[in-house]
Order: sequence, then structure tokens, then C-alpha cells
Amino acid sequence: MNSNKIAKLDAKSKRDERQSLTMWQRSLRRLRRDKPTLLAMFTVLLFALLSLLAPLLSDVMGINPNEQNVRNNYAPLFSEGHPLGTDELGRDHLSRLLYGGRISLGIAFAAAFLTLGIGVAIGVCAGFYGGKLDDFINWFIITLNSIPGLFLLILISALLSPTPLTLVLIFAILGWTGVTRLVRAETYSIKEREYVLAARAIGASPFRIMFVHIVPNIFSLLIVSLVLGMSGLILAESALSYLGFGIRAPIPTWGNMLSGAFAYMRRAPHLLFLPGILISVTVFCFYLIGDGLRDAFDPKIAA
Repeated sequence: MNSNKIAKLDAKSKRDERQSLTMWQRSLRRLRRDKPTLLAMFTVLLFALLSLLAPLLSDVMGINPNEQNVRNNYAPLFSEGHPLGTDELGRDHLSRLLYGGRISLGIAFAAAFLTLGIGVAIGVCAGFYGGKLDDFINWFIITLNSIPGLFLLILISALLSPTPLTLVLIFAILGWTGVTRLVRAETYSIKEREYVLAARAIGASPFRIMFVHIVPNIFSLLIVSLVLGMSGLILAESALSYLGFGIRAPIPTWGNMLSGAFAYMRRAPHLLFLPGILISVTVFCFYLIGDGLRDAFDPKIAA
């Protein structure tokens, strides 16, 4: 009998403790228990850190990613002075992978944040004001989405010079519609709640209501959308490079290194496998992170 009472008291105390925690505290507690998500976060951060330190690491190893030596091309793995071999022009493959990560991850991060900013601004305005503005934005999104995305991406990439900056702008211009629809729907749901009506009653401006009272309450959804968007952007950059509309050499990216290595697959398979593995692992980690964050911020799951 005493053991049953103790068990009930323990369950009640745990329930009270969960109720006393904020949403962010409960989410972080769930996230700390999610080992696959934490491992995926560590992997992405490691790749990002190594890419950021590419110039320093290249100097320490005495390697120049653009230095050519055709006498030493197609060097195999673990060659002297070249741990990951060399490419068709004798350039060090490790340093080019590091510099390629700077471009590929940089495009993914920059385009994802810019896409999120555009999508949030347009979506919250459409959901808050409604009416003709909402109708026009919906019409524009439907029209834009009716054009095949890959075709539109190739067309704009062919017209503009494929540089990292232009790719970021292209991805942001074409990718904001999904975020806008998500934010618009959530804004419609939130704008009639009591705390928003109270803010209106005390004279808060529409700008303050939208970006102080509404947007922070959908922040968890935006984080998940941001992370999942990064994985899609890395794949989009790789697809454009494969089709010949991405960033061109000598600027290295994981995508153009992968597409350029197909011609030398039999002679130097490591030139194909290494960038492919980096792309696959990074995209898989982003999906794991997005799935873990979605579970962590789900209020239906107990802490």
C-alpha cells in the first residue's frame, strides 16, 4: 500500500514538474534525450566549422586548392602530401572539398535564412490583413507554383551568371512560397486569440502585433522549416551543377565536384564518392535535425 502511494506521489510530482516548465524548457529536455538528432547537429556543425577554417587548414597543411600539377593528377587516397588524393589537374582534393563546403553550406544557410525572411514577412501580412492583399498573394503563389520549379530554376540560372550570390538570390526568390503559406495559415489561427485582441485593445500597432505577438508564437515551426529547407537547397545546388547550370570551376562546390568527377569515375573513383558522401550525409543530417526538432516542439508529446 505504501509503495502504491509513493508511486502515485512520484507520478504527481513529475506531472507538476512538467506543467511548471515552459514550452522551450520542455522542448530542450526532449531534444537532449534525442541522441540521433544531437549526433546529426554535431556532424553538421563539424562540417561547417571545417569549411569555415578551410583557409587556415590549407595553410597549416601547405596545400593550395587551386594549385595545379598535371604530373601528379589522379593521385590515390593517402598519397604523400595529399591525404584524399588529387583531381584531374593535380589539385589537392581535401582542400577543394573544404573550400567546396564553404560555398555549398554557405549557399544553403544564406538562401534558407533569406527565404525564411521573405516568407515570414509576406505570410504574416497576408494572414493578418486578409482581403484583397491575401487574394493577390494567393494568386501570385499559385501562378508561380504552376511553373515547374526545376525548369524555372534552370531558366533563371541560364540568364544570370551562376555565382554564389546569384544562386542565393535565385533560391530565395523561388523558394519563399512554402514558408508564406505556412505562416499565413498560422497567422489566421493566432490573430483572433485573446492576447492578440488584448494587444489591439490597448492600441498596439499592426507591425507590433504581427512581429511581437504573432511571429514569436510560430517560431518553433519556422525553425523546422528552416532546417528542412537547407537540405533541399544543397540538393538543388547539386542538381544545377549536374545539369551544367550551377557554379562553374575553378570555384569548387560539392555539387560541381561531384558532377565533374563522373568523367573520371573509373580512373579515380574517390573523386566521385567523397563529395557524394558529404552531400548525402549532410542532407541526411538535416532531415534528422528537422524531424527531431518537430518532435521536440510537438506539444502532444510528454516531456
